[in-house]
Amino acid sequence: MARRAPGPTPRHFAVIDPATGEAFEEAPDQRPEELDAIVERARLAWAGWRADPDARADALRAAADAVETAEDVLARLLSREQGKPLTESGAEIARTAARLRYFAGLTHPRNRPIRDDRPMRSEVRWRSIGPVAAIVPWNFPLQLAAAKFAPALAAGNTMVLKPSPFTPLATRLLGSVLAAALPRDVLRVVTGREPLGARLASHPCIRHVTFTGSVATGRSVAASTAGSLTRVTLELGGNDAAVLLDDVDVDRIADQLFWAAFRNCGQVCMAVKRVYAPTRLYAKVVEALAQRASTVTVGPGSEPGTQLGPVNNAPQLARVEDLVGQALAAGARAAAGGQRLQRPGYFFAPTILTDVPPDSPVVTDEQFGPVLPVLPYRTLDEAVEAANGTRFGLGGSVWGTDLDRAEAVAERLECGTAWINHHAELSLAQPFAGIKDSGLGVAGGPWGLYGNLRPFVVHRPCDRPPAEEAPR
Repeated sequence: MARRAPGPTPRHFAVIDPATGEAFEEAPDQRPEELDAIVERARLAWAGWRADPDARADALRAAADAVETAEDVLARLLSREQGKPLTESGAEIARTAARLRYFAGLTHPRNRPIRDDRPMRSEVRWRSIGPVAAIVPWNFPLQLAAAKFAPALAAGNTMVLKPSPFTPLATRLLGSVLAAALPRDVLRVVTGREPLGARLASHPCIRHVTFTGSVATGRSVAASTAGSLTRVTLELGGNDAAVLLDDVDVDRIADQLFWAAFRNCGQVCMAVKRVYAPTRLYAKVVEALAQRASTVTVGPGSEPGTQLGPVNNAPQLARVEDLVGQALAAGARAAAGGQRLQRPGYFFAPTILTDVPPDSPVVTDEQFGPVLPVLPYRTLDEAVEAANGTRFGLGGSVWGTDLDRAEAVAERLECGTAWINHHAELSLAQPFAGIKDSGLGVAGGPWGLYGNLRPFVVHRPCDRPPAEEAPR
C-alpha cells in the first residue's frame, strides 16, 4: 500500500512578552482553507444550537463555571502576553464569566404582539441569524471576546472568534475551556496574521461581523462586509474627555481620576484621555496627577505589587513615543514621565502633560497609552466645546460637587455614555455605543442580544371572525 504524503506543516508566528520584548511562545498562523473549513463547521452546528434555548442557557452557565475554575491559569497567561497586572487579568476573567452568566438569562427573547385595528393576530418573534465572526483587539482580549460571543451564542448563533496576533494565546486557551461546556463547533477560535481577519470578515457564510479596534481597520472591515450585505457592528475607540467643574474637590477625586486614565496602562477605549480643568484649579490638578504618576509601581504584570504594566506591543509603544515627542516639541511640558523607561520590554513612564497646544495630536487623537494631557479652560462653554471637538464620541465624564449642575453639563457632551464623578464603569445590562468615529451599532445588555437576532413576523386571522351585521 502506498504511503500517504504528509500534509503541510502548520505555520506559526511568535508571541512576544511585552515585559521583556522577547518571544516566549508561538501560535498557529492558520491558512485560508483552514478558516473556510472552520466557518463551514460553524454553519453546520448552527441548526442544533439554535433549536433549544433552555439547553443554550444551561450550556452558557456551565461555560461560566468552567471559566471561573480556570481563572488562575487564564489570568497568568493573559498577563504574560498582554502585560497587565495579575489583579487586572483576574478581574477580566471574572467579567468574562459574569457576561456568560448574564446572557444565559436572555436566551428566550420576548415575542411582541402587534396591536392594530385589523382582524388579524400579528406577532414579532425573533430568530438567530447564523454564524457570527468576532474580531477582537489586544487590550482586553478575553473580556471583549465575551462581550461578542456571549450575546451571539445566547441568541442561538454560532461564532468564529479571531483574537489579535499580539494576544492569541489566552483566547485559544479560553476556547479550549469553553469547548468542554459547549457543543462541538458552536464557538471556534482562529489565530493568524492578515489577511486572515479580512477573509473572515468577507466570508460569504458569515452573517454578522462584530469588530473592536481602530477606526482605519473598522472602515476596512465594513468595506469587506459590503459585498455580501453582512450585518456589522463596530466599536472603534474613543478620546474621552473629563471635564472638571470649578467646585470639584481635587484631593478627593485625584486617585479615581488617575486610574480612570491609566488602568491597563491607558490601553482602554473608554479611558479618560483628556482632562479639562478650570484655570483656578489647573496647577493643583496637574500636581495631584503628576504625584501619582511619579509614584505608581511600574513593572511586569506577573510581579506582585505591579500597578502598571508595559505597553502591549512595539508599534503601539512607538506611537506613544511619537505623540509625546510631538507635544514636547510643540511646547508642552512633562509634569511627570515623558519618555520610555530604560529597561527591557515596552515600558513607558506614566506621563502627565501640561501646557499642551489644544491642536496637538496627543489631544485630538486617541493615544492609547500611559499619557494624559491636562488642559485649562476659562469658561464652561469653552470646556464643553473642546470636549466635543474631536471626531470621537465614545464616552465622557463631568466631575464636581453639585451633582445636578454636573448632570446638566454631562447632557451637553456628544458621546454615547456620560459619567458623573466616575468614568468607564459599565453595567452588563446597559447599552454601550459611540457616535461619530467611535462606532456603529450597539453592544451590551438586551441591545447586544437583539443585535444578534432578526425579527420574524407571523400574521394569522383571529380565532373568531367579527360577527356579521344583523339584517335590518
